Amino acid sequence: MWRPDGWSTRCRLGVLVPHGDVGPESELRAMAPAAIGIHAARVPFGAITAGGVMDPTIPLAPVRAFAGPPGVDDATQLLSTAPVQAIGYGFTSSAYVIGAAGEDAMIARLRDQAGGLPVVAPCAAAVTALHAMGARRVAVVSPPWFDSQLSDLGRDYYRAAGFEVDFSASCGLPSGQDLITPEDLYGWVLAQVPDSVDAVTIGGNGLRAVGVIEALESALGRPVLTANQVLLWAMMAVAGADPHTVNGYGRVFGTSPDRPV
Repeated sequence: MWRPDGWSTRCRLGVLVPHGDVGPESELRAMAPAAIGIHAARVPFGAITAGGVMDPTIPLAPVRAFAGPPGVDDATQLLSTAPVQAIGYGFTSSAYVIGAAGEDAMIARLRDQAGGLPVVAPCAAAVTALHAMGARRVAVVSPPWFDSQLSDLGRDYYRAAGFEVDFSASCGLPSGQDLITPEDLYGWVLAQVPDSVDAVTIGGNGLRAVGVIEALESALGRPVLTANQVLLWAMMAVAGADPHTVNGYGRVFGTSPDRPV
């Protein structure tokens, strides 16, 4: 549970990641203060092969399967035996496929597997952060490996959470975890996001995006949320570590949750 009056100064956070994806733990480690430990557990993901190689677009079936037992449940059980104070689910797209109700059920199931440790997920955390920052109209940016159907499911996810989605699309950049540069991502988002939105969400925990947050927030004049950024914010909050100690990665770390993450 979030403890605004009792932040700890040191903690360890666990993260569940697809077996061939190095993005979440790399970005979390880059953002986290030195007093925060980041510890990853690998989860089998049917759409990724050796070297982190994926098809240009990922099919929905393995995305849905990733959220179900036994793979992620077994990894959660093992990770929870380590001295971690919270566990983050480092995967965006399954929430789009199973919806918010399915995501809530998954989080509750994994919390049970973790013996009651807090478990948070990026999409639910993004919704909490958007509400806390007073956003009503949002842009939903997805990785290039999300096809139009998966991107549309992302739009629907945020609409169901009560937001007006003025823009939703997969970014028009090369499809590959190691092919997207900060400069290209910055330029694409800046050119595409309409002035009407209150905030921008950039989904996909495998999309290396935290390096463009401050530049985009400065240029757009509004908050920018990315999957790993908001996951760290939520994990720190439920673990009792003060998110305000994170600097240089967006306005969200200066925001306190106004509801349980």
